[in-house]
Amino acid sequence: MSSPAIKAVLGPTNTGKTHLAVERLCAHSSGAIGFPLRLLAREVYDRVVAIKGADNVALITGEERIDPPNARWKLCTMEAMDRDADLAFIAIDEAQLGADRERGHVFTDRFLNTRGREETMILGSSSLIPMVQALEPKAEIVTRPRFSTLSHAGPVKLSRLPPRSAVVAFSAEQVYAVAEMLRRFRGGAAVVMGALSPQTRNAQVEMFQSGEVDYIVATDAIGMGLNLDVNHVAFASLAKFDGERRRRLTIAEMAQIAGRAGRHQTDGTFGALAGEGGAEFRDDEIFAIENHSFPPLQRLYWRDARPRLDSLRTLIEDLETAPDHPALAAAPEAIDLTVARMLSAEPAIAQAAQGKAMVGRFWDACSLPDFRQLGAEHHARFVARLWQDLSTGTGHIAHDFAAARIAELDRTGGDIGTLQGRIAAIRSWSYIAQRPDWLLQREEMAERARGVERKLSEALHARLTERFVNRRTAVLMRKLGADAGLLPVTLGEHDSVLVDGEEIGHLSGFAFHVDPQARLEMRRLLLAAAEKHLPRLLDKRARELLEDAAEGRNIAWNGTHLAWNGQNVAQLRAGRDMFRPAIRLEPGLDLLSPARRAEIEAALNAFLDEELQTLDPLRRVAEGAKELSSGPELRALLIRLSEQGGIIDREESGLVDLSPEQRQMMRRLGVKVGALDIFMPAMLRARSLDHWAALARLAGQHVAPVEAQMPAAMPAAKGSAPLAYRKAGDRFVRIDLAERLLHAAHQRRTRWTDAGKKRHRQPPRFTLDPTMALSMGLSTKAYAHLLRLAGFTADAPPAWPEGKFGPPTPPRWRWRPRRAGEAHDGAGQRHTHRNTGDNRKAAPRKNGGRNRPDRPAPRPVAGNPFAELAELLS
Repeated sequence: MSSPAIKAVLGPTNTGKTHLAVERLCAHSSGAIGFPLRLLAREVYDRVVAIKGADNVALITGEERIDPPNARWKLCTMEAMDRDADLAFIAIDEAQLGADRERGHVFTDRFLNTRGREETMILGSSSLIPMVQALEPKAEIVTRPRFSTLSHAGPVKLSRLPPRSAVVAFSAEQVYAVAEMLRRFRGGAAVVMGALSPQTRNAQVEMFQSGEVDYIVATDAIGMGLNLDVNHVAFASLAKFDGERRRRLTIAEMAQIAGRAGRHQTDGTFGALAGEGGAEFRDDEIFAIENHSFPPLQRLYWRDARPRLDSLRTLIEDLETAPDHPALAAAPEAIDLTVARMLSAEPAIAQAAQGKAMVGRFWDACSLPDFRQLGAEHHARFVARLWQDLSTGTGHIAHDFAAARIAELDRTGGDIGTLQGRIAAIRSWSYIAQRPDWLLQREEMAERARGVERKLSEALHARLTERFVNRRTAVLMRKLGADAGLLPVTLGEHDSVLVDGEEIGHLSGFAFHVDPQARLEMRRLLLAAAEKHLPRLLDKRARELLEDAAEGRNIAWNGTHLAWNGQNVAQLRAGRDMFRPAIRLEPGLDLLSPARRAEIEAALNAFLDEELQTLDPLRRVAEGAKELSSGPELRALLIRLSEQGGIIDREESGLVDLSPEQRQMMRRLGVKVGALDIFMPAMLRARSLDHWAALARLAGQHVAPVEAQMPAAMPAAKGSAPLAYRKAGDRFVRIDLAERLLHAAHQRRTRWTDAGKKRHRQPPRFTLDPTMALSMGLSTKAYAHLLRLAGFTADAPPAWPEGKFGPPTPPRWRWRPRRAGEAHDGAGQRHTHRNTGDNRKAAPRKNGGRNRPDRPAPRPVAGNPFAELAELLS
């Protein structure tokens, strides 16, 4: 097969060998290039189409066939390449793969037997030189130097991996583990494996090439000519399982993978991941890779590519035949030969495979690639089912069977592994649909299979991106470089914080909260990114706060905090003076400049001072307590007033110790003395009490609750009375209104007393009208209890005689102060108790000393307050 037009272009990666082959292909009237990967064939196909036009270029792979009738330039995978085609130019890419245990015999066959009429080009590593010299001695050998320098960078931690790096692993589990770690540290990575469909691999590679992610994690398939903009290649491991055993990579394999770093004249580096067991290069390996000095290949694997088809026995014999050239070695038994051996042992199958045509058809069925990688036995059962249709009836696979199997795979649910399994299965049907005589409706089935593979590939790409790419972190890592100030941070709707349109959190007032969907390991990164740019956004918000504070809008005091638009901006703490609490800005405002913080603090202090103006009467009382001229007795009373919100119980006030001058000073301060309480009417408002209660709690006091509506009376509940209320029977009554009732009672007593002194030696008893108390919401029982607290007592009215009826007689009241000494009559008058005869024995009654006959007990009349009061006091 020797030809003078054979040229072997050999050298390390990044020497432009593939680019040269494409140029030579386009320079000839026709030609084909065989590639090791469908993905690489598709990449070059797009380049040639751009030069020659889609009608003149074909893409032929096991699962895809774009073959226009007039196509003269063909891009193929090595297995799909027609070695008998009459073409002007032929190129064999990565020919050193003839030493591969699984596919080597295919590359060796194309290397030996596929030729162009005018030119044949063999592309590969310089380690192939001895094989070219031995197998094709007349071939012209051209070596090409690498365009850029490849150097060892040493081990590096995954968290410190430089951008535009590729990590190479040798198992799916390791690929996923590394990709997951890169998602945490660097926002994610593209994933490329042999188990992915070409469409998914294209999408993942495009994600890396476009810069959406800065990292790619791949198996060793990345070394087979994929053109990526990679600056550094990191090996997650330096050992792999080659189908028989786990072994260390050869130097040629290391160099092939490491050579992906650096494109054209851009230098590249390689190294191992720090901390990975066994992933450390030896000095001799580093020297060989950097200097492109590799051990020459000693042999290529070979298998008869055209076995005899006389019978199954001769077919298998030829496939097992050893080569007769010292540079060739018998290929290890591939899965197609294993399946042929297993099926030929079945009598029914052997019976059907008779004659050259049927034996050839049988071998074609056994050559179906095992895309699912489930083992020889599983693959053999699948081939046997296909052979059942191919060897009987019309010799075609049943349309219903093929359609049903394709329909079963048309489901995009499931995880990554499930989708990979379906893609592998549909690739088998895509391959089957490309066979010219296996399906009657070949075009229809091919279109269906391509459609399902496209849907599954899109779903798998989405799953991989969802699992291994965090776009938010990727954006941050891409932008947070030497100049982090270039990071565009903006505010979106609902105060969301956006980085290049990606939401990373939201602002609550001045506090930045990381998106709860972010993982814990990302929080520090997101906070750091936001803190570099939030001061600018927060300063604008601070100006709005100052404007609102100046006009007194959108700011509220909720007791312990000052809030702006519902968000806390400052915390209140007890100050040196109870009426002047200290303001501490929330930590979110720490990002503002000191000057801006001082402005906000001053504005909030001004707002709080205005809010606390309602406590000015009480503040004046507190200041009066500090004046020495007030005297110790009044100062003590005023201190208690200021500490208790302007309300103290009269019995415990020490009022009796005050001089008239001190009482006058107290009245000037707005303090009122009542029958039961000493209080400040100006403080008996819900807003004033609420503000005072908030300040008291800040000072550590236990304070009764404040009623928002401040009703006159309310049902008495368990526990202490609300602030500014006194318990009276079954009601809580507001103290100022209680004093009003008691004041009215004393006025009634005074009028009766003045009138009675003209006719009696002692003050007469008097009646009270409970109508005012009932209108306030007090019950008769509560009113009676309130009167008793103030020193009023009543005598039960006499009963009507037996058989006589009439309206109930109102009870007659008298006032007996609760203690000796000074008493208060509810009108602000002070009295010294004397024996007025109230405590003497009852004088003999007139009418001969006969007492008035007793009346029968009064009968309550519904709705009559006098009757109810009399019934209560009887």
